[in-house]
Amino acid sequence: MRKHIKINYSFVFIAVILLMVLNACAVKKYVPEGEFLYRGAKINIEDTLEVKNKPELQAELDNLLYPQPNAKFLGLYPGLHYYYIGQKEKPGFINRFLSKKLGEEPVYMSDVDVNGTEDIIENRLENNGFFSSRITSAVERDSSAITAKAEYDVKLTTPYQMETFTVEKDSLDSLSLRLVKDIELSMEETLIKKDMRFDLTSFKKERERIDNFLKQKGYYNFNPNFIIFEADTNQYDKRRFDLFLRLKEGVPERSKVTYILDKVNIYPNEALDSDEGVEDTTVYDRLHYIQKDKFFKPRRMDPYILLRPAQKYNPLFSKYTSRRLSSIGIYKYVNIRYKETDTITDEDGYRHLEADIRLSPFNKRTLRAELQAVTKSNNFAGPGLGLTYLNRNLFRGGEILRITGSFAYEQQFSGQGSQSGLRSIQFGLNSSLTFPRLMFPIDFNKRFKYSIPQTQIKLGVDYLDRSQLYSLTSFSTSFGYIWKANKFVTHEINPININYVKLGNTSDEFNQILEDNPFLKRSFEQQFIAGLTYSFTYNELSDASKIGAFYLKFNFDVAGNTIDLLANENSEGDRTFLGLKYAQYAKADVDLRYHYKIGTKGDVLIGRIFGGVGLPYGNSKSLPFVKQYFSGGPYSVRAFHIRSLGPGTYNPDEQGISSYYDQAGDIRLEANIEYRFPLFSFLKGAVFADAGNVWLTKENEALPGGKFSSSFADELGIGAGVGLRVDVQGFVIRFDLASPLKRPAKKFDFEYDKPVFNFAIGYPF
Repeated sequence: MRKHIKINYSFVFIAVILLMVLNACAVKKYVPEGEFLYRGAKINIEDTLEVKNKPELQAELDNLLYPQPNAKFLGLYPGLHYYYIGQKEKPGFINRFLSKKLGEEPVYMSDVDVNGTEDIIENRLENNGFFSSRITSAVERDSSAITAKAEYDVKLTTPYQMETFTVEKDSLDSLSLRLVKDIELSMEETLIKKDMRFDLTSFKKERERIDNFLKQKGYYNFNPNFIIFEADTNQYDKRRFDLFLRLKEGVPERSKVTYILDKVNIYPNEALDSDEGVEDTTVYDRLHYIQKDKFFKPRRMDPYILLRPAQKYNPLFSKYTSRRLSSIGIYKYVNIRYKETDTITDEDGYRHLEADIRLSPFNKRTLRAELQAVTKSNNFAGPGLGLTYLNRNLFRGGEILRITGSFAYEQQFSGQGSQSGLRSIQFGLNSSLTFPRLMFPIDFNKRFKYSIPQTQIKLGVDYLDRSQLYSLTSFSTSFGYIWKANKFVTHEINPININYVKLGNTSDEFNQILEDNPFLKRSFEQQFIAGLTYSFTYNELSDASKIGAFYLKFNFDVAGNTIDLLANENSEGDRTFLGLKYAQYAKADVDLRYHYKIGTKGDVLIGRIFGGVGLPYGNSKSLPFVKQYFSGGPYSVRAFHIRSLGPGTYNPDEQGISSYYDQAGDIRLEANIEYRFPLFSFLKGAVFADAGNVWLTKENEALPGGKFSSSFADELGIGAGVGLRVDVQGFVIRFDLASPLKRPAKKFDFEYDKPVFNFAIGYPF
């Protein structure tokens, strides 16, 4: 029965692709007479000078090409086809809908202004110092395909290069002179260097850099447009120039003086459309808190505010304060505004500001329900229900209480032998209480400038009843800290992390499974886990400006060392704590990803490497079952079912037993590569290849071939496939079809095998 389901999934997946292709038939018959579909343009740079940064110049010129041609998929134009059929006299409801959602207006060669593009290219070259360059163009038309392309040939001239850079300060009044001296202080970090090419973009960046520097010195009303660059080529025969920076004439006095904060007002519960209801003002640490019924305790908010009276205006303090307040998690809007309190410069050359910090909170209490229908690769399926209660600002200090209750019922279909008809019932109740501050005997909160750490306490209980086999009751609790060191780096440490799992109601069949597999039996015996966990995350993926972005996550987990100092030895020779046998192990893994953007249309190439190892020691002969590694599934090696790989070359089919319980290991290695590309609208495609497996650190007779060895590369499970993703504003529904190319048990044999269908939410990595 399982085989039959796989074939149906594969058929559905392939049928969807074929239907899309067949619908997107040739569009030539719709193209108006005399028109040609525009297929893009190319800029060829003829460089006999070996210009520096030529790839950057090429990319800058390529970005000038407009418009973009219609999207193409498998040699066809699906978006264009849907547009044309929607323009028929009576297109019908379905065609109108498809045209509206997926249609793409045609781009013809007549829409392209070739001469105008030449002028734009010439202007951009002059901005980069290449004056009097030669530009020619040509249009190539293909009458059989009714398409046309444009091509631009650029012959570069010798660029102008800078000889000297001077800041002018002659004939300035006292305020202007002080301002220019501050500009000179910033020149240690100038972007303008001797022999650099004339580059208008660099001059604009330099103005912005100087403006940021002056703003941080208190120049609240300064504007980068007050800075003027002038180039002089008169004294040079060759293509050289002198660059001068000066202040624009008529800069107002208020833009030439620094500002100081007189007062800081904070509205912790500010309605965006009204000031009504604000009654009480409390002064704490020189800050004025204006709120009704003390919505947020001033002493709890104080560490988040970096603005103080008598402080020079500095936009960085505003930026950091806004980010810190947003990180509390109870505010949807943080608005910091300044207003001038005088119009006259004082005797010290300063003017004065007042700051208002207005905070608009989320709803204090929310309740969310989730109803799920779950299907798994191991043939379990059933409904699930989840309820989440959220209480923000619980103790008026930004605390967040989250309570989640869950229920799930699953039944196994298409199982073999005694495995058929298994049922599973799961109940769970988990809670977390997050404090937006570092709870520690010593107050370190003010030492964290980028972000104040959060303290999190978790408590949970879960019950799992798998009929005919066993039941599991698990309790967990943890205490730890989370903080962002900077824009990319996040740390999380839990010095207290306790798990206790009680195995009960075991059937004779399951007991026999444990007896036949000592490795699995020892895993279930060690159900008291007390230790420390730490994770380090470096994430550049959120920075949309990066062409190549790294993601690195390192996890470390160690258990049993502290309680080992308090443990006793029982009559069987095992060390116990409070009568419970506890686990001792150390475990570490690293997940490294790299996303590289190809072009500007959304194509991305992703590579991923994962490696992890766990080492039991002392009181443990194997890792606890919940701490072991698994491989295979929609977020792993997609050509294999979940938890169906390894360990090593172990093949449960050859043993004639179920593989669901014991295919785990102490070591996990995986590598993935995936190319993602847009098809049209919200539909995206992918091609990928995955490889991976798990292994044991020690030989185990019950799992022959499971030990890690120097031939591990020959024992990888390898698969490849294609995917479709429905991506609607970041919410992704993913369909992947992957076929095994090599199974671990067949070390040297590559062969195509039956594909595996994966349905998942979100990208795999």
